Amino acid sequence: MYDEVKISAKNGIVHVKFLFEEDESVIRGFLGLAEYFHTVIIKEKDRFFIPHGSMLYILESA
Repeated sequence: MYDEVKISAKNGIVHVKFLFEEDESVIRGFLGLAEYFHTVIIKEKDRFFIPHGSMLYILESA
């Protein structure tokens, strides 16, 4: 487990942003992506990231 991870969002070619506005289905969909891609979710302050190839999926609170 890593204690600190730095995310450089500018390195991703495609950014897909999810905004959480009290609808839990957004969170379920975001978690489903990580499961589908068999990858990790990275937390940085109040944002969550799923890196996959040249794509970066971002979950933020609105």
